[in-house]
Amino acid sequence: MKTILITGCSSGFGLEIARVFLQRDWRVIATMRHPDQTVLPKSANLTLLPLDVTSSQSIRACLDAAGPIDVLVNNAGVGLLAPLEGTSMESARQLFETNTLGTFAVTQAVIPQFRERNAGTIVNVTSMVTWRPLPLLSVYSASKAAVEAFTTSLALELQQFNVRACLVLPGRAPDTRFGDNARALMGGATPAAYEAFVQRCFAGMTSDGELTQAEEVAEAVWEVVNNPDAPMRTPAGADAVKMAAQ
Repeated sequence: MKTILITGCSSGFGLEIARVFLQRDWRVIATMRHPDQTVLPKSANLTLLPLDVTSSQSIRACLDAAGPIDVLVNNAGVGLLAPLEGTSMESARQLFETNTLGTFAVTQAVIPQFRERNAGTIVNVTSMVTWRPLPLLSVYSASKAAVEAFTTSLALELQQFNVRACLVLPGRAPDTRFGDNARALMGGATPAAYEAFVQRCFAGMTSDGELTQAEEVAEAVWEVVNNPDAPMRTPAGADAVKMAAQ
């Protein structure tokens, strides 16, 4: 039985990825800052572990408890939806600590066991905003674009050890905590000069249109993990697929 470790499983994409792999007879290590025993069905194949991707001690403790794994999915992340002028550098640093440096740190900690076994897969979940720029997401997009550049270079380093590194790029999803996290991290009020612009952007983001469902992201991760010939970048969701085609 193969084992997958997924970061950020308390809700949204991570939770659905864990659910799909669990249903398909994988051993699942679902991690989150504060493990909630109620979010996933009880199973002998499920282990919930605490993990703060910004803490090296937490990462080491989690991996020690998890034991050998076959797949790592770096999904943990937070949002930041604000004009750059109204974003504190503290908020920007917090965002990069989780979205970017957290991904680097967990990956670095897992690589030795993959290298020694000459096998393993790393899937990093980013966002289609790296392909289609959107307003109010400059800092968030930068954090995800950094992960994409990191992953494409890392893949070249690890191919000699038969270890794959790939990307899944979701579109806009309504059923995650991105909005709540974004507002919590934003810090401070929107500068007055941007208020009308921000309201127009929010109105556009909440209008009807194609959205990415968590199930689509989970299926994309499943395909990447189980297809050794999967491309480096896999869009997930109807809107993401459309953006990729354009």
